[in-house]
Amino acid sequence: MTTFVIGDVQGCYAEFRQLLDLIRFDRTKDKLWLVGDIVNRGPDSLSVLRYVKALDETAVMVLGNHDLHLLMVAEGCGKMNRNDTLGDILAAPDRDELLCWLRRRPLLHINGDYVMVHAGLLPSWSIGQASQLAKSVENALRGNGFHELCAHMYGNQPDHWDENLEGYERLRVVINAMTRMRVCTPDGKMNFAHKGLEKDIPQGYVAWFEAPGRASREATILCGHWSALGLKITDNVLALDTGCLWGGSLTAIRLDDRKIFQVPCAAGEGTRQWQ
Repeated sequence: MTTFVIGDVQGCYAEFRQLLDLIRFDRTKDKLWLVGDIVNRGPDSLSVLRYVKALDETAVMVLGNHDLHLLMVAEGCGKMNRNDTLGDILAAPDRDELLCWLRRRPLLHINGDYVMVHAGLLPSWSIGQASQLAKSVENALRGNGFHELCAHMYGNQPDHWDENLEGYERLRVVINAMTRMRVCTPDGKMNFAHKGLEKDIPQGYVAWFEAPGRASREATILCGHWSALGLKITDNVLALDTGCLWGGSLTAIRLDDRKIFQVPCAAGEGTRQWQ
């Protein structure tokens, strides 16, 4: 069995299928992991969502901020933004089935030494603690309190972890870290304004994975979310959002040997395969 991990698709269905062809994905033998944000801003979110759902147990997907945004808009707890492309899903005859499936996706996926999360993990969180915190959010998403969670999900505060946090504030910090964070202070205060290059991180902040003494550093983290960061491959971080939506590429990595596969945003420009 071969496991491939794919970066943020964001509704780029044509490139997604082209990438699957490039890696010769075989659903009878292979596993497909997706780092979240499979929908929104791209031209065909509905087809992406339907395709991934139909893969059933062959695919593992963690929730990203755009996936959660779709759930909140559908629940009447959020408004469509000017650049959102979620209308086809919301108007689809199978929307309820698709959204029910989506809200049951995990926030964190752990398999051996690999940990997949959309954005990142706060410096103080061990993998065990992060797993427990993710499960608390997953239970809320799947339970009877789903609507109330959606109603309280948006917001940048609190911007740091505190064990004494309770209720929706506690859940919001977990959601923000795992689906929105790019940078934080060494002690874990998040900054959601910075979306640019790593070299332009504001003074006092670091890329979340560069925080000194990060408690999750023994695991290999698979993530996306930060398109300006681009492809970043280190011993313990595999960041795969290469900005297909913004004219970049859609990226896959084969975990067996860390081989990178990419297709460009514009159709007809061929494919690239990094050796």
